[in-house]
Amino acid sequence: MSKEQTKPSESLVQQLLAERRELKVAVERLKIELEDARASGGGGPDPRVAGLQEEIERLRYQLASVRAEVTQLRDERDGLKAGIERALDQLAEE
Repeated sequence: MSKEQTKPSESLVQQLLAERRELKVAVERLKIELEDARASGGGGPDPRVAGLQEEIERLRYQLASVRAEVTQLRDERDGLKAGIERALDQLAEE
């Protein structure tokens, strides 16, 4: 091989090594930032928490409403069942 053929590959190797060094520096920088964030308490609560709490409250209210409706429907069913039984008893007596 001539020197001209090896130069592009050497250049590529040097470029990749430089990129690797840059990435290592970036990783170390991010590790330091992460440690700082953990040490300072994480910068406050997660903003999604408030929205999720609102959704939980909405679902709790909806569940309570459905439970109340089910209780009301059971009472109506029991009343209708008792009325049908009375009517059947009266028909049987006649």
